[in-house]
Amino acid sequence: MDTMSEARLQTQQRSSRNGRETSLWSSGFGMKLEAVTPFLGKYRPFVGRCCQTCTPKSWESLFHRSIMDLGFCNVILVKEENTRFRGWLVRRLCYFLWSLEQHIPLCQDAPQKIMESTGVQNIISGRAPGGAGEGQGPSLVKKEVQRILGHIQTPPRPFLLRLFSWALLRFLNCLFLNVQLHKGQMKMVHKAAQAGSPLVLLSTHKSLLDGILLPFVLLSQGLGVLRVAWDPRIFSPILRALLKKLGGLFLPPEANLSPDSSEGFLARAVFHEAVQQLLVSGQPLLIFLEEPPGAQGPRLSALGQTWLGLVVQAVRVGTVPDAMLVPVAITYDLVPDAPRDTYQALAPLGLWTGALAALRSLRGWGRGRRVCARVHLAQPFSLQEYTINARSCWDSRQTLEQLLQPIVLGQCTVVPDTEKEQEWTPVTGPLLALKEEDQLLVRRLSRHILNASVASSAVMSTAIMATLLLFRHRKLLGEFSWLTEETLLRGFDVGFSGQLRCLVQHTLSLLRAHVALLRVHQGDLLVVPRPGPGLVHLARLSAELLPAFLSEAVGACAVRGLLAGRVPPEGPWELQGIELLSQNDLYRQILLLLHLLPRDLLLLQPCQSSYCYCQEVLDRLIQCGLLVAEETPGSRPACDTRRQRLSAKLLWKPSGDFTDSDSDNFEEAEGRYFRLSQQSRCPDFFLFLCRLLSPLLKAFAQAATFLRQGQLPDTESGYVEQLFQFLQATAQEEGFFECADPNLAISAVWTFRDLGVLQQMPSPAGPMLHLSPTFASWDNQEKLEQFIQQFICG
Repeated sequence: MDTMSEARLQTQQRSSRNGRETSLWSSGFGMKLEAVTPFLGKYRPFVGRCCQTCTPKSWESLFHRSIMDLGFCNVILVKEENTRFRGWLVRRLCYFLWSLEQHIPLCQDAPQKIMESTGVQNIISGRAPGGAGEGQGPSLVKKEVQRILGHIQTPPRPFLLRLFSWALLRFLNCLFLNVQLHKGQMKMVHKAAQAGSPLVLLSTHKSLLDGILLPFVLLSQGLGVLRVAWDPRIFSPILRALLKKLGGLFLPPEANLSPDSSEGFLARAVFHEAVQQLLVSGQPLLIFLEEPPGAQGPRLSALGQTWLGLVVQAVRVGTVPDAMLVPVAITYDLVPDAPRDTYQALAPLGLWTGALAALRSLRGWGRGRRVCARVHLAQPFSLQEYTINARSCWDSRQTLEQLLQPIVLGQCTVVPDTEKEQEWTPVTGPLLALKEEDQLLVRRLSRHILNASVASSAVMSTAIMATLLLFRHRKLLGEFSWLTEETLLRGFDVGFSGQLRCLVQHTLSLLRAHVALLRVHQGDLLVVPRPGPGLVHLARLSAELLPAFLSEAVGACAVRGLLAGRVPPEGPWELQGIELLSQNDLYRQILLLLHLLPRDLLLLQPCQSSYCYCQEVLDRLIQCGLLVAEETPGSRPACDTRRQRLSAKLLWKPSGDFTDSDSDNFEEAEGRYFRLSQQSRCPDFFLFLCRLLSPLLKAFAQAATFLRQGQLPDTESGYVEQLFQFLQATAQEEGFFECADPNLAISAVWTFRDLGVLQQMPSPAGPMLHLSPTFASWDNQEKLEQFIQQFICG
């Protein structure tokens, strides 16, 4: 707390100096701005540590303080010094010579080892279900196994890999200004690889380029050929064949058949043996935990969970003693444009289509619009250690309908003391063959890793600028510096450095398709977002800033909900600051909002309970200065932390270990009260935090309004399309385009389905959505809309 206060004091002093320089520059004095210290200096936080609760041994053994000072390297910057040769000819052929010197291990015997494995031999000989003896002979089964194995993988071709690395290096240098990688993060990965366990990288998925860029980065850093688990639905057969020769892996389509199908059983058995052989050979594996870009649906990938489930099963049965899991993320100033919306196109991405898209990217990004990228490798941790320590803080879970519906309808005021059960990612394919306990472990592990990947991702300059433009900040130079400082103080890194004026100019040049520059008096420029699609694009960019301020944003919206019934929203800030806010009421409002928000947005760690997160939210509101403790007459001062009845209470408890005996701790909180701070900066900062969640909450509120107009029954996709058209029409009327997003429409429909507002019924044409009888009345629809509206700040 003291460290943050000192850092804020230094920040305010630097900001005041920067503010004076900014005003002089904007007035035409021509003073050159100095480099902004936190962008380049010692204030940049080191991110990516693993969970100390679930993996304490990995947290300590795979990290050393000295790696924080190693700095960054540009992985696409290859010079004469990166080769073994010197001379003028080397300087012209350094890309080609560098690709020849990369170490590519040979693994030509992998298919033979899979065919000779015990599991495959049992299938061929008929000793296992789905093999010979079920209407076909051993020779036919062997050919079928070879066909399935050929669909999964082929041995990588070293010559083709070197040629592709050379071409990719030239392509990346034309597309990006730089691709930054922290040397300390790379050193942690090298240390984990030396332990002898296979590396499994689990990544977010911002672009199709991720699966090409990450193998290039690891190959350039001496970790060998990275095997990438691709989604077979988005590529044509020709492109799949090429990617397999470059190290790609694909799930056979028969593996998704029903468990009772002999074809499905055979494909899953061969697939399982192929993954086990890959892990035994020690080759690194890349799995995407998010759905590909353009996919409309759950955030967590069902295919990614399938691959992760096979890795977990291999460790559980002892095929490999352990596996080192590495959360990975790539962030871009602007995500390179895909040739089209992959999942909504009729034909998969072909070889020529991909080549033309690359040429269009080079032509579009080469005209002064080259972007920067950051590769983030979080601290590796042991899968075996996580499996032993993994646990849920709450055994009892309830659906969203059980938790919120009685409170929404006014039938109950007490929030149940349990966690929310909400899984939007379906369990498909080989994951169905696992035990229910292992399936639950895979779901929690994938959410835990995705949380770590997002937490280690740097905030890019375009996300900060988009946020400032959406919220109509006028002094972009000063506000850009302020928002960067606030992001760094919350332990999130930023993906840029340099002089403030150059940063703002570069960012605006990247966003020039979505903003308009208007010249006003005294030579100043006014930056205005373009309405319509431009605002939607800026809203998607600003969403990348949400994880850094998520706790405070949830707390600010909860405070808004608590004040909704006492003070009018348009009332003065001083009037709202008079109200006393009890800690119990704050806990309740935060819990209600946490239950309402989708788990795909929150990405809470499974080892953290909701009540722990409530306390974290409250602490953040106090630290940032929005809430101040109010001393009531006769109560113990808030700064008095001494315990009473020490013999009856423990002075410490494990994180998240809340039981019925802890209820006395919440009883102590009944006498604690807070007020909104009356500092001059607080009203604007409070509004800024509330607006971060406004697109989602407004989409939910408009979905509640749409219940009176929607045509039901309808299919889920049909009703989502109806709601999206309604959001677009409302955006045209109100000018709030941020919520006119198909992904927000999907989240609203799924949330209402979990809440019991919509019910899914079987029909001959497939599952159909119906309006629940409970919410058929306008009164209950009005109650639902008011419940959501209380968290929205105008």
